[in-house]
Amino acid sequence: MRATARLVARADRHGRTVLAELRGESPLLLRQVPASGGGVTVYVVGGAAGPLAGDDLRLEVEVGPGAVVDVRTVAASIALPGRPGAVSRMRVRATVAADATLHWLPEQLVAAAGCAHVADAQVDVAEGGTLHWRDELICGRHREAPGNAEVVTRVDLGGRPLLRQSLAVGPDAPGWAGPAVLGGAPATGSLLLVDPTAPAEPAAVRGTVARLPLAGGPATLWTATAPDAHTLRTYLTPTATAFPTDDRIARVG
Repeated sequence: MRATARLVARADRHGRTVLAELRGESPLLLRQVPASGGGVTVYVVGGAAGPLAGDDLRLEVEVGPGAVVDVRTVAASIALPGRPGAVSRMRVRATVAADATLHWLPEQLVAAAGCAHVADAQVDVAEGGTLHWRDELICGRHREAPGNAEVVTRVDLGGRPLLRQSLAVGPDAPGWAGPAVLGGAPATGSLLLVDPTAPAEPAAVRGTVARLPLAGGPATLWTATAPDAHTLRTYLTPTATAFPTDDRIARVG
């Protein structure tokens, strides 16, 4: 299955965000819901199961100057096996203009047994833009070993590289569950916060949660592993991002 979707947001003369374009195809159906504060919230609604191996899905998001967009999904995405030897792909391309805000906060990606999936994101943020970008990966369904999944995230700020991150799990990724990668944890994720108004915070680690300020911009990367999806979400929620309370904090550098 091939599908494309596109979201374009602009700010009107009153400072309210309006959608200049909102279109999609199953299983990438886009639905706007009421939002407060002058921004817009759009949900990606899965119109079919999957992604299945062989699917090629593409989503484009463009946030113009002064616009505020919150993108979410109604449920977790479960990458499933399909045609033998085939790979499913979800490509996201996003641009965030100066004085614009994009919150990309989907539900988790679940790598089901036998899947072969690549999630690939490229985000270009202008100087003065704000970005909250969350990726969460669950390694298999309940009591299930995961299939092959790779999550690739590239973010540029002001035309310069800010983040290059890739994680692969599954039988074709040797050592992915070992101490150098996930340490046996079935849930992992990251939250990138690019915010020109936020105060700088030092690098720190507590338990399985790390806070890393990034060079090249007003940006912080939170990373975490967890025993389940619920715990992971508590670590990677932008409005309440905080360290666990049961381990000592260790500052880095």
